[in-house]
Amino acid sequence: MTFHTRIKIPIGFWTGLRQLGIESQDVVRKARLPLTIITEPVVTTSQYFAIWQAYSDLMDDTSKGIIKLATVFETSHYPPTVLTAYHARDYRDALNRMARYKQLCPPENLRITEEGEHCTIELKWSYTEQPGPPMLVGITLAFLLELGRRGTGQPLTAKFVEFSHPMGDVQTLENYFGCPVRIESNSDRLTLHRRDLDCPFVSYNAELLEILTPVLDQSLGEQQRNHSFTEMVKWIIKHSLSGGRPDIHTIASEMGMSNRTLQRRLTDEGASFKYLLTQTRHEQAREYLKDASLDIKEVAFLIGYEDQNSFYRAFHLWEGDTPSNWRTEQIGTSAIT
Repeated sequence: MTFHTRIKIPIGFWTGLRQLGIESQDVVRKARLPLTIITEPVVTTSQYFAIWQAYSDLMDDTSKGIIKLATVFETSHYPPTVLTAYHARDYRDALNRMARYKQLCPPENLRITEEGEHCTIELKWSYTEQPGPPMLVGITLAFLLELGRRGTGQPLTAKFVEFSHPMGDVQTLENYFGCPVRIESNSDRLTLHRRDLDCPFVSYNAELLEILTPVLDQSLGEQQRNHSFTEMVKWIIKHSLSGGRPDIHTIASEMGMSNRTLQRRLTDEGASFKYLLTQTRHEQAREYLKDASLDIKEVAFLIGYEDQNSFYRAFHLWEGDTPSNWRTEQIGTSAIT
């Protein structure tokens, strides 16, 4: 089973915020996250949700925040996954590409259904039991309509929009979508006029699609083959080690699921949380000890040991040697080779 938790925030997101008069640092601080996320924008699901909630908190109304960001985002700042939709042949092709390549930048998951005169796009969440913030839900659905408007060059309207949570001023949303908006529904859905899907895109670029499509398809295939749930848990543990021992509750919370669900999915892949924690600590200890600039106490801290003696005992069990002796041998071997 493929699991995604490493989410890359597009640079255009921060640019869009600046155009609205909101500094990226203010959003990150509001989300209580490290400022390095701005320059190294790879985050976990919970961090991703926290950023969207922070943006929402900085806006005076959710509905206004949705429309402002959806409309201010310039096409020149679209990431490749969105560019391939913007330059699609028609609206249907664009939506299908959005749904397909959204798998490369989770946790949003789009399910498209065409029936009768309607096309319904339902927003779900990939491998997380935690629902996304209302702001993220609203912008995701608003952007799908914005994509159609920009691609076709026509003032398209939706047929119906449903949200599972309050979204601020409903009238503002209805003015934007051009249709009734229902709040506190049992799902988050955008219903379009099916006839609009046949509208050609004036932004259609066959040459660009020939370049982007194979690359994105290859990336999608590699991601589906290589990113197991176990690997994602190890990645979360690795980034949570410094200064403390992350427990299963902490990691499950980061991934937006219950302890039981986390353990069950690990069991399905033949692993356990305790084993992954030990394995990750061992791997990181070896990596840090190869860096001569770090003293043993720092290494112990970086892999979650407050007590240096506990680290010594654990390392001796892993390698049959002390950290100091192991480091000396490794550095000596590297010097010879």
